[in-house]
Amino acid sequence: MVVSVTPWLWLFAGAFGLGLVFNLTPGAVFAETLRRGLQEGYHAALAVQFGSLVGDASWAILGLAGVGMLLQAPAIRLPVTLASGLYLCWLAWLSWQDAREARREQPPPAADPRAAMRGALGAGVVLSLTNPQNLAYWSAMGAALGVLGVTAPTVADYGVFFAGFMASSVASAFISAWFVDAFRRRAGTGWRVAMYLACGLLLGWLGVGLLQEAWRGWPVTV
Repeated sequence: MVVSVTPWLWLFAGAFGLGLVFNLTPGAVFAETLRRGLQEGYHAALAVQFGSLVGDASWAILGLAGVGMLLQAPAIRLPVTLASGLYLCWLAWLSWQDAREARREQPPPAADPRAAMRGALGAGVVLSLTNPQNLAYWSAMGAALGVLGVTAPTVADYGVFFAGFMASSVASAFISAWFVDAFRRRAGTGWRVAMYLACGLLLGWLGVGLLQEAWRGWPVTV
């Protein structure tokens, strides 16, 4: 039996393109990548990005396995939304603290490089796993496959789509880390302060929005 690889190439390319849009859209993960990268450089920025891939892959597997809609149940979605909102507000506070230290031209306290890398990696994992937008995105992947011309997806189709998405995610991780490190090497104190404040505002705005969403949906009736 001869299997044509052309549809799979189109599916891979489509998934790769969707992954680029998903990963390069500015959001909480990029804001934390920028914050960590400004402090600790390329490898810390890359660690945040790689950490987020753990969550992305987890949601992708669940969504493509067909259980994404179950995860939209309020009993699951609301605690995830609450945890995400609280964590984003905490990161916003840290970013504003970073801005204050940068304005005083006060270097951040010395930290164990390994601990800093673990912290950056963990931040990426938590941000991705607690992001309710990830949950909604992967719940709709069945429809996305239909748009790409796969009306009755097989296990192989899901595998090709997942491979395309993760390939673009890895590429996006290196692109983002490179961009942040290049900016860090050229940015003066004023730009650093501005970026820390911008990250703090974005993270705080996203966090408060999620807390409001969780509040509106509480209490959960089972």
